[in-house]
Amino acid sequence: MTTKGGDLREAMLGSRRQVASPKQAQKTGPGRAGKSNVTGYFDPEVKRQLRIMAAEHDCTIQDLVAEALNELFAKHGRPEIAPARARTSA
Repeated sequence: MTTKGGDLREAMLGSRRQVASPKQAQKTGPGRAGKSNVTGYFDPEVKRQLRIMAAEHDCTIQDLVAEALNELFAKHGRPEIAPARARTSA
């Protein structure tokens, strides 16, 4: 099938190539290299409480999650391997 400007199939392939290229150029930041994302869906109040706790303890939500995971690992006799920076107590 042809259009005013030429072949429709060629135009579609060309636009697909343009969309795919920027994704291929994206690279992981140095702090995330070799890491994997672990996520979950919770009520908004859970996130709010985590943000408050992180602010109170001058740390990040990631630090709090790492601490919780390490406690879970220890409880089940597994190595505490989730890295977290030391946090101050409030």
